[in-house]
Formats: sequence, C-alpha cells, structure tokens
Amino acid sequence: MEKRIYPEPIESVVSPEPVGRKSYTDAAEAVAALKHLYDRNTRFLRDSFSALARGADPNRRYRAFYPEIGVTTSSYSQIDSRQAYGHMPTPGHFTTTITRPDLFESYLIEQLKLIMRNHGVPVVVAESPVPIPLHFAFLEGTHVDGAIADRIQRPIRDLFDVPDLDGTDDHIANGTFEVLPGEARPLAPFTAQRIDYSLHRLSHYTATTPNHFQNFVLFTNYQFYIDEFCVYARELMANGGGGYDAFVEPGNIVTLAGHAAPGDGPTLGRLPQMPAYHLKKAGHEGITMVNIGVGPSNAKTITDHIAVLRPHAWLMLGHCAGLRNTQALGDYVLAHAYVREDHVLDDDLPVWVPIPALAEVQVALEEAVAEVTGLSGYDLKRVMRTGTVATIDNRNWELRDQRGPVQRLSQSRAIALDMESATIAANGFRFRVPYGTLLCVSDKPLHGELKLPGMASEFYKRQVAQHLTIGIRAMERLSEMPKERLHSRKLRSFAETAFQ
Repeated sequence: MEKRIYPEPIESVVSPEPVGRKSYTDAAEAVAALKHLYDRNTRFLRDSFSALARGADPNRRYRAFYPEIGVTTSSYSQIDSRQAYGHMPTPGHFTTTITRPDLFESYLIEQLKLIMRNHGVPVVVAESPVPIPLHFAFLEGTHVDGAIADRIQRPIRDLFDVPDLDGTDDHIANGTFEVLPGEARPLAPFTAQRIDYSLHRLSHYTATTPNHFQNFVLFTNYQFYIDEFCVYARELMANGGGGYDAFVEPGNIVTLAGHAAPGDGPTLGRLPQMPAYHLKKAGHEGITMVNIGVGPSNAKTITDHIAVLRPHAWLMLGHCAGLRNTQALGDYVLAHAYVREDHVLDDDLPVWVPIPALAEVQVALEEAVAEVTGLSGYDLKRVMRTGTVATIDNRNWELRDQRGPVQRLSQSRAIALDMESATIAANGFRFRVPYGTLLCVSDKPLHGELKLPGMASEFYKRQVAQHLTIGIRAMERLSEMPKERLHSRKLRSFAETAFQ
C-alpha cells in the first residue's frame, strides 16, 4: 500500500500590517483611503499566491481583510422628506464592507457626501473583520494557469480564505436581515463579498467586464434588438458618437467615437449566455443592452448581478402575446402592473407584495412612444395600451387545459403575456432599481392570430427598429432627470440602508 504523506500543520497566519481606524470629513479623502487599503490587501494576497507557486513556505495561512466604512449617529436628524436615500433611519452605528472602490468611486463619494451633509458626522475607514477570498483578489482578466496551483502542495482552502456562501446572501436587500444585540446595522444593501460574487458572474455571463456597464440598462429577449442596437451604435461611433464616447461588445471589443471599426484586439469565439453591449458615456451615464434570452430564470440571474452596480434604471423591451382582440400585431404594451407566475422570486419577494408602477419611468416611456411614432393624446391609444402584464414560467402554456390560465388572465385584466417582464420589475423593486416595461405584441394566441411564414421577418424588420429607438429615447430622458427624483421613495421600506 502506498504510504500517505500528511502536510505539516499550519504554523501561523500571515497578514499585512494592521491599519488603524481613521475619521474623515471629506468624502473623496475617505474613498482614497478605501482604495489604498483595498489595493494593499488584495496585492498582498496575489503576491502571497505567487510566492507559494515559487516554493515559499506552504505551512502558513495568508489572510487580508476587506476595508469598511462606519458611521455613528446619536440623534434623529431632520431630513428632507423628498429624499429616498442618503440618511440613516435611526440613531446608531452603521457599517458596510467595501470592495472595488476603484469601480465604485463616484458612487461611494456621492453616498458619503449625502450622509455627511444630512447628519453632520464624519465617516470612519478601517479594516473589517471579514477576510477577502483569494479568488476575488485577482485583477480583472487574470488567468491562473492550472499548473501553478498544482505546484502548491496543500489545498488552497488551507492557505487562503475562499468564497463563503454565508457572506453572499440577500438578507439586507430582502429586508430579512436581523441585527443582533451590539451588532452594527447595515449601511449598504450589499456586502463586499456579495458584490464580488456578482462582479465575477457578470464577466462570465456577459463576456464584458463590470467597468463597462452603464447606469441605464435595457433588457431584451430577442437577438433582433441586439442586432439593431449594434447597427445604431456603430453608426453613432462612425459619425462622432453623438454624445457617447465608445461602444463595447462582448469580448470587451471597443469602438471609440469617431471610428468606424473597433481597435485591434482579440475577437470572441462564441457569444456568452447573456451577451451585453455598452454604449458608453462619461460617468457611466450611457446605455447597456443585454440579451437575456427566454425565461424568468435568466431574467432573475442577470438582474441579481447587475443590481450590485446600483444602476439608475432598467427597462424590459421585448415581444409578448397580446391577450385582447382589439390589439394588433406591432402594438405596444406599457406595463403598469404585473401578474407574477414566474415563481423564481417567490422565496425572496412573496407574490402578495405589489410591484407599483413608477411615475417617472412611465412618463418617460409614454413620451418616447409619442415622440417616435408621431402620435399623441387620444391618437396614441391606437398603438399603445397601458395595463397589466402577466409573466409565466411555462413557454407552452397553450398546450395545457386553458380554462385555468385563461380565467386567471381575464380576472387579472391582463393585456399581455410574456416570460421575463414581471421578474425584471420585481427584482427592480427588491433591489431598489427603478424599472419599467414596454413590450411589442408579436402574436395573439387566444385569438388564433399567429405570424405566417414570411410575415415574421417583415414584422421584425419593421417593428424592432422603432421599438428600440423608443427604448433609447426613454433612457435618455431618464438620464436627464435629477437622480434623487428618479430613485423613488416607493422602493424604500421602513428601515432602509443609507446607501442607495
């Protein structure tokens, strides 16, 4: 029998020199301190891994910690009641761990400025007690050769901290987080490790790095929309950008404003599961478009991850089944309510929770439809209907006994049916991201009106371009709106985090 050799026990834990807590009254200085601390600690983990691969002592554990922000208030403040975020709900001590302060620099500065202004207190930057997993310490785009890991004689988990599912839940965002006696209250809706998890998933699902994502996100369930978006974006770039700086495609392929083609670089061999395209503008104020494919599972997955970037709005543009005889193929549906039979969010957001329409988003969409179609007032009702959209998780619902589904749809006053819109709206509600839905009727199964062979291509060619233009115009209208007005108080619960 082969003799088994057990590794020597771990002798000690090696960490960077501890950093003391420091108070700041300037938001930019506080974020600069966060960046320095985060860069130092992640570099320590990367360097330690490289040293082990070169033969360093394998009987030590290497650990570094996320930075954190802490804020303490001792009294209730008189806050402007119009503000949805930027203030603590009660006196007490509030903290959050921080990751990628380089990516979130503008966001962090804005949030800290609001807190300092509203409460008149400093913020404290310190090292948290939460270790940084080795996997999240590597720089974007890093490739670790399997042969390097093979040269390390112990399991990675013996030597470094690894991702911990106990630190990647959504209890804070779901409103189910319970503060233990003596424990700090959460300052932000996501912990650092939860954010890191999603940042890595975004690169995997979309084949673009998180820094390319913009604050206004369009989702679609058809590649036709993406094709049209690419044509539109490339023409913009070739003609100087029209206010946008660059267009980024999967594989991080960049076309700069003023150029007709991307610069030299690798091409992507195949598209990822949910490819993302980014029409970039300074301050991330441009538009990202993602093809989520078909189904509520994809819709939940991608919005779970994009939510950590704290976008200002996301909209669903796609096709739907029209449920009313008075609708025509190509008509638009502006959702103002949702029937949720997607089931993917039942454990996070009970179906009895109403998903309200957001006035700012609804108005932007209606005005965009009017602008692009040239119709207004009562005439607009000929091509657009506002009403309830039902989202279902069974694509072939028509093949079942229809008495149940049809009765429910009729009782709900639904005017359209799809597989993604309610999921995207519900996750927007859950994560406090303003949301909306504008669908295009592509068939009417209850009335036997389906597209005949040849009609589909012509329909898509005619309607997709107009529908996409409406979505882009709506996003541009929302981007011009003050952000404190766009982030609605409707999305905030009784005891909210100060960070948006």
